[in-house]
Amino acid sequence: MDDDLEGMTREQLVAEVVKLRTAVRTHRDSSGHDLCWHHPDLWQTLPERVEPDIAVPPWPRFLRGCVAYRQSLDEQAPGARSHDAEYDAGHDEGHDVGAG
Repeated sequence: MDDDLEGMTREQLVAEVVKLRTAVRTHRDSSGHDLCWHHPDLWQTLPERVEPDIAVPPWPRFLRGCVAYRQSLDEQAPGARSHDAEYDAGHDEGHDVGAG
């Protein structure tokens, strides 16, 4: 699957690492409502082009997952600052599927 790396020069490998680190940092640095989004941009850093076969839970189960995710943030990042802003669909129109 990663055979493309074998033929890369050192410079190409460094560029690939920088690209991947940038994508991971962008995902890591998501905040506010952006935490709840599906992130296909991160997957697009991979060389293989596949359409992910995602499954989305029915609304009640999906919302319970959102609540559980938010509760996990209280446990895993108890010192996180509050982002008390309403969701703005115009701000997030580049995202495809809400993920909790």
